[in-house]
Amino acid sequence: MTEKLYQQDGYLQTFEAKVIAVDNEQQAIVLDRTAFYPGGGGQPNDVGRIEFNSSGAGVVRVKMQDRKIFHYLDNHPPQIGTMVKCQLDWERRYALMRTHSALHVLCGVVWRDHGAQVTGGNMEPLKGRMDFEFENLQKELVQQIEDRVNQEVSRNHEIRTRLLPREQAFQIPDLIRTKINLLPPQITEVRTVEIVGLDLQADGGTHVANTSEIGQVSIVDYKSKGKINKRIHIELDKT
Repeated sequence: MTEKLYQQDGYLQTFEAKVIAVDNEQQAIVLDRTAFYPGGGGQPNDVGRIEFNSSGAGVVRVKMQDRKIFHYLDNHPPQIGTMVKCQLDWERRYALMRTHSALHVLCGVVWRDHGAQVTGGNMEPLKGRMDFEFENLQKELVQQIEDRVNQEVSRNHEIRTRLLPREQAFQIPDLIRTKINLLPPQITEVRTVEIVGLDLQADGGTHVANTSEIGQVSIVDYKSKGKINKRIHIELDKT
């Protein structure tokens, strides 16, 4: 099993690891430890670069498959047992961390004020969308939600992550905010993300440590995706 460094420290930009499996046909490797997020929960995978044997390759895609994290390269992969030095595309990763945390603030505000569950979501660096169980969503309400999201961002909430045994985690009320529980039964540990004083939910992605890092959040669009399904699009300032 690969040690998931990205779950322990979202700010880790460089690390060393050993190649433990190789797929030469797909130019992919599995490492004994990785800070590259493989994608999931609406957050895209990381990209970056690895160096080995006075050579190197770009990491163009990372994917979890059969409980293994495959790093797909743009060059021939190193052999099993090779030690590699890895570097994340940090500008992209940090933008995704800010975006992911902003979506959790949005989710926390909507849940607290309206009790609306999440029906879907996706993101890219500095922009994302989230779908909620709203019957009606008017301009005035959207502006109110945006104002309250930025109020919470400005309150400098600490953001904490924890790994809990599944049974203990599921005793937390409203831990799963999605309409459907997407956690497969074989998952024995549940990672939680808490925006202290606002939101607590199960999540496997990467986040900033404090809402002050998110910056200004703008709701740039909203639309109906069904009778009780409304979509909210957000964007973040670059700095």
